[in-house]
Amino acid sequence: MNRRQAFTTALSAALLPSVFGENPPELTAEQVLVLVRRSYALQNHRMAGLLRDDNSNKKEPLELTLTGNVMRFRFKNQPPEIVHLDLTTEPATLWQVKAGGSSPVPMSNAADSVRGMDFNYEDLSLRFTYWKNAKMMDANARLTAARIKCWLVRVTAPDTKGPYYNVDLWVEKESGGVAKMEAYNTVSKMVKRFQVTKVQKVDGATVLKEMRIESFNPVNGEPKGRTYLTLDTPQKQ
Repeated sequence: MNRRQAFTTALSAALLPSVFGENPPELTAEQVLVLVRRSYALQNHRMAGLLRDDNSNKKEPLELTLTGNVMRFRFKNQPPEIVHLDLTTEPATLWQVKAGGSSPVPMSNAADSVRGMDFNYEDLSLRFTYWKNAKMMDANARLTAARIKCWLVRVTAPDTKGPYYNVDLWVEKESGGVAKMEAYNTVSKMVKRFQVTKVQKVDGATVLKEMRIESFNPVNGEPKGRTYLTLDTPQKQ
């Protein structure tokens, strides 16, 4: 897999207000995934943001809107492009809008880069949150740096056609948002990681400020690329 890859689950989920507070319920792995998926439809925000490639310092301004059951990314550099995620279908349907019209993104393009950055269409489609093979790895996990209480859920792909086979998700218990993701290939070598690195408080809710997206060479484990996403304060729609 090339360095064209990853980030949306953490992006949308990190915008969630607190849903459970200090006393989260005991959930199965499948119930945690349902919580993550349902959370997207609760959003009603518009945000300006910036993607920055750490190696080339390439910058890609964007606008992210979350309204009802649609998540829309509008990329402002040339050539213009809009990618939107329809959450009314299962799994969610990813559409690409360019000059000449719109069309669904085929799964054969799942590993393709979005705007030359370290995330791909598989990441934007959120397809792995719909995989049926889910396992609770740790019901009382904590992220080391922030000591955030999480469920750690592993999902396994139904086939080997996509860029990921196993995906580990650290789902924050207080909000139901994904704070960290690690993706592995069919021989258990990590190829992708993203993690929320900065948050901000808006109307009592914890929202994403910065996220780090990294891709790795599965042969030797060395980093291949790093992209940062930063978002301004969200505005209500």
